[in-house]
Amino acid sequence: MCPILEDMTKTIQPMASDRYLIDLSKIDFEQTMGDAEKIESINPHRGDMRHLDEVIWCNDECTQGVGIKNIRDDEFWVAGHIPGRPLFPGVLQIEAGAQLSSYVIRHRFPEGFLGFTRVTDCSFRGQVVPGDTLILLTREVKANRRRFVTDAQGIVNDKLVFEAQISGMVF
Repeated sequence: MCPILEDMTKTIQPMASDRYLIDLSKIDFEQTMGDAEKIESINPHRGDMRHLDEVIWCNDECTQGVGIKNIRDDEFWVAGHIPGRPLFPGVLQIEAGAQLSSYVIRHRFPEGFLGFTRVTDCSFRGQVVPGDTLILLTREVKANRRRFVTDAQGIVNDKLVFEAQISGMVF
């Protein structure tokens, strides 16, 4: 298990909540369904553009998932996105949610390249800074072999920091 995740499991007590897409009280945060190598075997993102560190859980139908993005102080955006008070950019939060959505969708529709076409109903509700562990949630709204729509959320310290609906196509 990732050392950062190990620390997180000591400090975060996942709680059941109607405000979250998935009941986190039923998720075992000590399990890892997909590490970086597994994620890279499914998603094309590499280097600075991989914003999904671990996949913790995916339901049997591959319509819901929980992932982790560890916010590090050595990431490319830290020096320039609010010098002296670095904030993880909202667009990268959405990207992290989209990468989890892609990972989950890929298990049912493995052919072609998934491209994101739309983000709607997006709200940012809190700050994400280096040292934070961003818990990502995704839930399919609808999907077929050509198009998909998912709801995504990000949580830090049991606080909802972003939510959005993400749409995409298979190219």
